[in-house]
Amino acid sequence: MTPEQLSAAIVDALDALVRDGVLRLDEVPASVTVERPKVKEHGDYATNIALQLAKKAQMPPRELAGALAERLGAADGVGSVEVAGPGFLNVRVDTGAQGALAGEIVREAGAYGRSDALGGAPVNLEFISANPTGPLHLGHTRWAVVGDALARVLAAAGAKVATEFYVNDRGNQMDKFGQSLMAVANGQAVPEDGYHGAYVSDLAAEVVAGAPGILDLPDDEQLVAFREKGYALQLAHQQADLEGFRTHFDVWFSERTLITSGAIERAFAVIEREGHLYESDGATWMRTTDFADDKDRVLVRGNGEMTYFATDTAYYLDKRARGFEQCIYLLGADHHGYIGRLQAMAACAGDRPGYNLEVLIGQLVKILSDGQELKLSKRAGTIVSLAELVDLVGVDALRYTLARHPADSPLTLDVAEMTRQSSENPVYYVQYAHARLASILRNGAALGLSPDPRTADLTLLETEREGDLLRALAEFPRVVAKAAELREPHRVARYLEDTAATFHKFYDVCRVLPQADEEPGPVHAARLVLVAATRTVVANGLDLLGVSAPERM
Repeated sequence: MTPEQLSAAIVDALDALVRDGVLRLDEVPASVTVERPKVKEHGDYATNIALQLAKKAQMPPRELAGALAERLGAADGVGSVEVAGPGFLNVRVDTGAQGALAGEIVREAGAYGRSDALGGAPVNLEFISANPTGPLHLGHTRWAVVGDALARVLAAAGAKVATEFYVNDRGNQMDKFGQSLMAVANGQAVPEDGYHGAYVSDLAAEVVAGAPGILDLPDDEQLVAFREKGYALQLAHQQADLEGFRTHFDVWFSERTLITSGAIERAFAVIEREGHLYESDGATWMRTTDFADDKDRVLVRGNGEMTYFATDTAYYLDKRARGFEQCIYLLGADHHGYIGRLQAMAACAGDRPGYNLEVLIGQLVKILSDGQELKLSKRAGTIVSLAELVDLVGVDALRYTLARHPADSPLTLDVAEMTRQSSENPVYYVQYAHARLASILRNGAALGLSPDPRTADLTLLETEREGDLLRALAEFPRVVAKAAELREPHRVARYLEDTAATFHKFYDVCRVLPQADEEPGPVHAARLVLVAATRTVVANGLDLLGVSAPERM
């Protein structure tokens, strides 16, 4: 019995008490929160619903809890219900109903853990904004992992998610980029404020190889050609690096298009219609102080120059016009001061800050190798690129390690620790659990055994360790839904580590396969289904983090 099934059983019991006149409530809650007790002896699940409803029902909490316990105790799958303290309910699940969960998980396979908790809300998740002037670097790596994992978790919880990369392809940096490529290709020194590093030479050579006549163009045309062709090539390299890192973007949005598509004008019209646009000193302003910003924001300067806040506004409203109900931004720690103005901007557009526009801030990550912080790159000069980091650590180790920590906490990681093949390394520990589960199933198949929930007697899964593992598996859908609700994909990683530990304890005392000349029996068949269910959960959880589930290690 899953927490969701128990919640539904409690709602049904409350409905019955209201119908019978035992309980006076104008409205029964649609769902009830049930928790795993901290003390195992208190039961499988606990709820304080009687305490929550007592005042509305005009009934002492313990009396309400007693009535609910009597009705709930007769529900299918519930073994016993006890009233504790001022009105808590401690619930023990029926052993047979508990074992049936293993069969449900095997049948649901890759769908287990998914729900419609977010009700199909259209969500735009933007989690990398980079200049197409160089390789993606260490600073982008954490968001590449956390953003992608969050997108997977949100989708698993029922949201319609589109991931978006904002390409900063407008501004002086693009001309400096073109000048740098042009200089290298012509055997000249790169401007001091240009782009340096071996990648510039490689990219310049790539441009020339693809456009043999480019060096014969006049300087002004040559600059534009190097800028645009270099831009296209570098963007393609960024896209390839991210795909290789298992981070997929549905939309690659060009900042330039905000200018050429009329998005700026449309955004201004929305702000003006809402009454928060005004002219002063020859400039165009947004009155963000109407919504607690510390000062109003300039959109167009007196000289006619567009500010970045103008494009930020147009970009947000473009997303909303594309049908996204919620726009989530994942920004670095240096953007903390932007939160207030972005939220005020959303309010100026008539939206609900915190719902239609949500900002998550992530902290910096440092990588140590041999006790020294990685700062310099052979290819990019002053930065360590994402591709170099992947070569050094590996996709799985890097993704899992970055995903298992809250994004709003500063992080220092060590290459040796991330790549160590021991149970002390969390990614190795979880992946090893999956490989071990796969091995058990292969060995079972060699004996002619398969995990078949249709024929296995799952009521035989009644030992303490089997119960612990089943309860852990039952928590997975709720962990995923909570991770999505709180925007915290690290909850999935920590759950996997706990579940791997629970599995190892089960396997230490519960023999799954027959030994020597022993004939396979009903307990073996039931435990094999439990192993298959555990493997499904671990694989599904790793997939949410973009980490592979190895068959062998």
